[in-house]
Amino acid sequence: MTTSPGHVVAGGAAVASCLALAQLLPGIAALRRLRNLAMPCLAGVGSSGHVALTFDDGPDPASTPAFLDALDELGWRATFFMLGTMASAAPELVIEVAERGHEVAVHGFEHSNHLLRSHLWTTRDVTSARDLLAELSGSQPKWYRPPYGALASSTLVAARRASLQPVLWTTWGRDWREGATAHSIVREVEKTTVRGATVLLHDSDCTSTQGSWKATLAALPLLGETWAARGLTVGPLSEHFTGIQGRRSGSSRL
Repeated sequence: MTTSPGHVVAGGAAVASCLALAQLLPGIAALRRLRNLAMPCLAGVGSSGHVALTFDDGPDPASTPAFLDALDELGWRATFFMLGTMASAAPELVIEVAERGHEVAVHGFEHSNHLLRSHLWTTRDVTSARDLLAELSGSQPKWYRPPYGALASSTLVAARRASLQPVLWTTWGRDWREGATAHSIVREVEKTTVRGATVLLHDSDCTSTQGSWKATLAALPLLGETWAARGLTVGPLSEHFTGIQGRRSGSSRL
């Protein structure tokens, strides 16, 4: 049986469409409420009495030291998802974050949307960031969060090859926005909070509104009051899943 050129073209188009769909399909995880219910591990739903506090986009000499001091005052440890570009510009800060008891995690080398990137590019980006952060912090990172939370098939492949566990967030403060204040950040966190929350904040404004980190910093003691009143403990992701047998089928509002 002879295959016509038209069939070849149509077949090639179908293959290309399938590959594009496979690349973009994991992006459904961007729907925060849906992933909390359907993919709690990926969303970061952990022990119900614990809050995993995470910061993205650092380390930044202009802001990260102030966050480290504030966390010391509150008695909290956190997980810092770092960019390779920022870490290479301030290697001493990666060392300091680790020495002060916090967890160093991977946010990629560049802050680039993986939905627009190939498997090869994404793997190189993630692996190079992991290697740099491991060398500076003195331990192998465990966690990976893609920029923008944009999860593609290339993201999953890269994380697997780098032996990293992807984790997004259940809860955010939307602290990157222009006009964000300490009180607006607390309101957003409260509005999106679930039991066993993983909270997304930023210790750098390198991809956010200039100076937005100051509102985030001011929000920390306010969040501390709220969480203490509820009897919640705050810590890094490494402590967040302790005692969970299996995974929840969903997550309930507090």
